[in-house]
Amino acid sequence: MSLPEQSLNQPKHLHVACAIIERNGLILAAQRSATMSMPLKWEFPGGKIRGDETPIECLQRELWEELEVKVDVLRAIPPASHRYPSFIVTLHPFICRLAGGEPCNNEHAALRWLPPAELSTLDWAEADLPIIAAYCRAPCHGDPV
Repeated sequence: MSLPEQSLNQPKHLHVACAIIERNGLILAAQRSATMSMPLKWEFPGGKIRGDETPIECLQRELWEELEVKVDVLRAIPPASHRYPSFIVTLHPFICRLAGGEPCNNEHAALRWLPPAELSTLDWAEADLPIIAAYCRAPCHGDPV
């Protein structure tokens, strides 16, 4: 049985969990390696959600694999989608704080801690830009009430 013609023209749609990790008023940004797609663009760490896991389970797994850290998830920010020329990505962002470990740079070109007001100084992947805007609009970010 063949797929309907419309589905053949649909770009791949990825769902990605990402972490806005807060520490002492700073946010962790990760620079994609030169060998990744969108080389050397900045992003929030995380990764593709597998079919059998929740976004939070994905986030915990990816942060351990990429950074060797455990996090406490404080709250979610609404997901945001972006259409690139060859695919669509929906980011599922979570504000987090470190719960174990110090970030190790296992996959990225660089890691950087920045105050929220300086996040826009980096060359971010386009899909992350609405996440930054939503985070910066939040009155208390992830700080406990």
